[in-house]
Amino acid sequence: MALMLDESAVQALIRGGLPVAERIGLLVEAVREHYARVRLPFDASMLRPGGVLSGPVQFTAVDAAMYALVLSHLGPELMAVTSDVNIRFLAKAAPGDVLAEAELLKLGRRQLVMQVRVTSSADPSRVVAQATGTYVRP
Repeated sequence: MALMLDESAVQALIRGGLPVAERIGLLVEAVREHYARVRLPFDASMLRPGGVLSGPVQFTAVDAAMYALVLSHLGPELMAVTSDVNIRFLAKAAPGDVLAEAELLKLGRRQLVMQVRVTSSADPSRVVAQATGTYVRP
C-alpha cells in the first residue's frame, strides 16, 4: 500500500490535533510502507525514581508511533482511535531520547494491528519495551 502522508505531514497533523505533542517535542522521524518511527526528546521530567525513563513516557511513544503509522497509511483520518494496547517493559530504560518503531501487521477495513519496539538513545540496540496494539478506523 502506498503512503498517503510523509513524515512532516504526519507530524503537523499530530501536533495540530494534540498540542501536548508540540510541547514535548514529538518528532516523526520516518514513515515508510508498514513502518513509522517517532522520537520523544529527553527531558529530566521523564524520569521515575531510580533514574530510568518512566512507563507512561514509554507508553506515550508507543501510542504516538502507532498513530503516525495509521496517519501515514490512511491520510488525515484523525478520528482513528486506539482500541487496545498491550505493553511489556523488558529492561530499565536509561535516560535519553525515547525511540519507538511501529510495524504494521494488518491493515483491515476497520482495524489496524501493529507492534512497537521502544529503545532509548542511550543504548539504541537494547529494546526496553515491546507493545502490540490496535487502532480502529471511524
